[in-house]
Amino acid sequence: MLIHPELVEQAAEDAERTGEGEAGLDFGPLFAGVKPVIAKADLAICHMETPVGRPEGPFQGYPEFLVPPQVLTAMKDVGYDTCSTASNHTFDHGLTAVKRTLDAMDDVGLGHAGSARTPEEAERITIREVNGVKVAHLSYSWESFLNPTPEKQDWAFNRLSTEEIKKAEKRARSQGAEVVILSVHWGLEHYNEPSVPQLQLAQRLTEETGIDLVIGHHAHVVQPIQKLNGTWVAYGLGNQVARHSSPTGLTEEGAIGWFEFRETTDGWDVSAKYRTTLVDIPPELEPGEKVPEGAVEDHRLVDVQQMLDDPEGLSEERIARYRLAADRTRGFLYNRGAPGGDGLTQLSLGA
Repeated sequence: MLIHPELVEQAAEDAERTGEGEAGLDFGPLFAGVKPVIAKADLAICHMETPVGRPEGPFQGYPEFLVPPQVLTAMKDVGYDTCSTASNHTFDHGLTAVKRTLDAMDDVGLGHAGSARTPEEAERITIREVNGVKVAHLSYSWESFLNPTPEKQDWAFNRLSTEEIKKAEKRARSQGAEVVILSVHWGLEHYNEPSVPQLQLAQRLTEETGIDLVIGHHAHVVQPIQKLNGTWVAYGLGNQVARHSSPTGLTEEGAIGWFEFRETTDGWDVSAKYRTTLVDIPPELEPGEKVPEGAVEDHRLVDVQQMLDDPEGLSEERIARYRLAADRTRGFLYNRGAPGGDGLTQLSLGA
């Protein structure tokens, strides 16, 4: 979740139309396209990349983000249950904003892992019961060079460390966790291929821990999903929502990772599926200029396959854009898997 200023402007326009939202911002229409997928999950995990400000602002974009807390309401409404909060932007506005963000997530009922308001909270493991199964969620990240955590507050942020992850998994298991999911902020921005440090860390995590699933982010573009040493690793799922100042096409494409856990006599059997997403971006117009026929008029997060399955009313140009996103995302996701993508398949909503 990367809320750039253009998406805040879109939420303001949508609030005028819907009359919904708080302090003149409604992010609901932006997210609506993926609700059928997210709401279908027993446990839906997001990555909240940035701290939030106060509902009335002021807000900031890159490089020191401060985004509207109203987006959290939309995330909860679309079906998200909990989020990772450890990223290189966690401490953009210090501990005050960390506390404000976690307070706001508590207020809307979103769980969180990766940052903390107190040393005591930093020691707690986020565990949720899902269909009778205790699921722990861990979140770790490399630290920002621009806004590093002060030494006296180093407990407020989970720094990426194999040894610390091992300790956290051990604590989670001791507290009854039957499944442990790790969110990890790693890699290089705008590279579809995982970096050497990503590959090395994935190897260590899947060899030296019992973590059941690794979910990566930070690249802002789609990276492969691979089964490594018997454990699924999603190196990077791209952006779910973002509107970079210089959109590349790749930064608007994303993947929803869908992992199904089935208990067997030998432990968990995990299958992997995905659903391609795209942030539709309207063309930039000169004053008085009209939106070209067939072009999108608003920023919208769409389920690409749903659009391709029901293309009525879409222009040939938009259909071609959705096909490009579907084909390109599939290629990136399968790039490190065995033939057939290690068994990775596209999620069918009818399944």
